[in-house]
Formats: sequence, structure tokens, C-alpha cells
Amino acid sequence: MDEVDFLVIGSGSGLDVANAVANRGQSVAVVEKGRLGGTCLNRGCIPSKLLLYHAEMLETVERADEFHIDATVDDVDFPEIVHEVNEEVEGDSESIREGLRSSPKHDLYEGEGRFVDDHTIEIVGGEDDGTQIRADTVLIAAGTRPSVPPVDGIDDVDYLTSTEALRLETPPEHLVVVGGGYIAAELGHFFETFGSEVTIVGRRPNLLPEADPEVAEAFTERFADRMTVHTGHAATAVSQSDGSVTVEAKPYEYGDDGGVVDDEGVSVTGDELLVAAGRTPNTDTLNLGATSIETDERGFVETDEFLRTTADGVWALGDIVGEYLLKHSANHEAQAVVRNLLGDELQPVDYDAMPFAVFASPEVAGVGATEDELRAADREYATRTYRYDQTARGGAMKAEGFLKAIISLEGEILGCHIIGPQASTLIEEVVVAMKAGSGTVSDIRESVHVHPALSEVVQRGFSGQFSRGDDGHSH
Repeated sequence: MDEVDFLVIGSGSGLDVANAVANRGQSVAVVEKGRLGGTCLNRGCIPSKLLLYHAEMLETVERADEFHIDATVDDVDFPEIVHEVNEEVEGDSESIREGLRSSPKHDLYEGEGRFVDDHTIEIVGGEDDGTQIRADTVLIAAGTRPSVPPVDGIDDVDYLTSTEALRLETPPEHLVVVGGGYIAAELGHFFETFGSEVTIVGRRPNLLPEADPEVAEAFTERFADRMTVHTGHAATAVSQSDGSVTVEAKPYEYGDDGGVVDDEGVSVTGDELLVAAGRTPNTDTLNLGATSIETDERGFVETDEFLRTTADGVWALGDIVGEYLLKHSANHEAQAVVRNLLGDELQPVDYDAMPFAVFASPEVAGVGATEDELRAADREYATRTYRYDQTARGGAMKAEGFLKAIISLEGEILGCHIIGPQASTLIEEVVVAMKAGSGTVSDIRESVHVHPALSEVVQRGFSGQFSRGDDGHSH
């Protein structure tokens, strides 16, 4: 049996912790069953955003006539776009592998890690099949995988998840997407931009159900102008015939007894089906039954505020803890684990002001509370909505979209939600104000903003009159 000071299962953000403890002189084992670099690099945000930037370039050219510029697209080498992106990703992953293999500070075990007890891992499959490793400290950072809902017939049809869709070298003639979250939105946008007919079937009343309701509604309306959108519908059955896949869906109601209802539904047929219905934690692959590590009702690893599991000396971070399934959240958690492992005092993870972004068209970003959450908590608040085209830069761009600022009646920033160009960049000023400043509107109002930059959308959104969320009176 091999023995080390520290072992991590997963090679995404967990590598940040492994590197930190290795630099302190500890012996380190890294266990990975797939390509090195984790979900983000290989099957998530990196390849998807590289592909989506190509879609942004194509959209820019196609909008040129709005600015009295005659420009046309003569050809798109779609297979080369996909090949180039995946080649870059694979190169980065292999670079990580070679670095670990050549490092005197790390031992890489390639195969699936399964617990034998709280501190012993056995490798199953791969080059190191059968090897057992015991570690004083264990970090679980094994991530998630695409979730496949229990739709009638799903096991009998060919379908894509995000993993396969990112490698598809020919745009489908008609892509049917089951799901209405950020993966469905981003990939639906990507393939529609490159010529696919796209139909989205989602259970929630709007796409992006985790976004602020006003933003989600505006986003859904914009998408419905480009493609067919059946929100409020749940897929009930799928079938395949002669190279086509058909999805049957029925209206879905929410409430105490929410579920599929028997009203007449819709039937959609396409040549490709993309299942984008969320993520499932990889805890079921770890043999946690051999340990004292507990999971919640969804299957995510239970941790305390310091990211310790219910087993002594075992920690967890990233998607597998189910807090925020975002790479920047996993990186943030990795920093917290490093502090808690190597520091003198334990510090809880601070999830305040955790932003998100959706790189579709339009782009969406948000941070903090939504109006629904504040109403549910019976909190008093005020809002202000400001449109892009009310600024000089936004007007020059012919930009559609708006920013919604949400504050307490005392001026504390409670949330901000943006739909429009560069939303993912604009939100960062609000994040900094909430974390590094006083956390009030004065941080933004009193800061000098470049004129006429797009950042004025944020400045003006947090200036002027706010309206009370409960009674509509100005504040």
C-alpha cells in the first residue's frame, strides 16, 4: 500500500490545494479517472466559451448592416472551429498530465478512485488498477456529470449531453433541447447561430429559472424571437425512427402538488436531441458506503462551513458539494481549504456576492438576491432598472438590455442583475463593491466612471430614484 500525506480525488480545482500542500513539503497523490484538468477544462466552461466566442464573431458580422456596413459571411469552417477548440483543450490537459508525471512533489494515479475506508483509496481501472493509497488528509473534488431525467424511452434513443455536443463537428439540421438552464441556453445559442433550427423544451415558466424573474422573462422573449421555445412543458417521452428523435412534452404546473398535467402537449422532432437537464454528483462512483462520509438527499457531499466532511481528515470542494456549480466558486473553495489546512485558525467559506454569468446572446449575469428571494424572506427593498441604450456607448452599440439594481432601504446593495452585452464584465464592479467596499450604493455612485464607457450602465443603474419593492414608492 502506498502512503502519502495528502490525496485528492479529481484534477480540477482540487489541484490548487494539492499544489499548495506539496509546496509545504507534504507528499501528494492525485487520483483522476479522466483527462487532467477537470470538468471546466475538458467538458465545460473552457471549450464552451471558446466555441461561443466564434458565435459572437459571426453575430457581429451578421449585424453589420445595422451600422450601415455591407458585410457578408462567405463560408464557415465549422469542423475546423470545433477541432481547433478541442485540440487546444486536449493540449492543455496533456500539459497538466505531463507536469504531474514529471513532478517530484506529486504522484499521479490514473483510474477511478474508490474508498476502502475513510483514508484509503483503491484505484479501479487505468494504469494503476488495484493500487491502494492511504492518506492522512483526503480531499474529494470529483465533480459532477450531466444528469439524464427519467423520461420514458430515453434509454432507447441516441442523445447528446453537453460533453458530446461540444465535440459535434456538424451543426444539426434541427436540434431539440430538453432543459432550460444555462447549458441549454448557451448550446442552443451556439448551434442556432451556426444555422441549426433549435427547439427548447423546459419545465420552468422561463429559461434561466435561477436568474432574476424580470431578467429570465426578457431572456426567454429574446430567445423565442430566434428559436422555438416551449417553456412550462416537461418532456414525458422520447422515441427514435429513421434518424429522427421525437420528444413528447406536456404542460407542467408548479405548486404544492406540481407535476405534469393531462392537457394537450407538444411533439417536436429533430435530427439531434440534447439533454441539458442539470448535473449529477459523482458521489455514486466513490463507494462512500465504506466510509463515514455523508451525502444529502440529492447525493452531494455534506460539508460544514469549513468544507470538512463528516469523516475526520476528509474535505470536499467544487461541484460535488453542491453549493454553486461554478468554476469560480470551486476556485474560491480551494483557496478556503488551503487556508484551513495550512493556517492557524479555521475560517468559514464566504459565499457572499457569488456572481454567475450565462454566455449566450443576450448575455446574462447576476449577483446577490433576486426579488423573489427577498419577498420570500419578507425583506424590505427598493429597485431601479436602467437600460443600456440610455448611455452613449449603449446607444452607439444599439444595445438591447438592462440592469436591475436591488438595495435595502438603507442603501446596502442586495443584488444586481444584468441582461445585455458584456454583462459578465459589468457585474464585477458590483461584486467588488459588495465585497471590498462598504457594500452600499455610494461605492458605485461616488466612483468616477469613464465616459462614454459601457460601465456607465452600472453607475447610472445605481444612481437616481429607486422604487420600493413592496409599495412602489420612490426611495
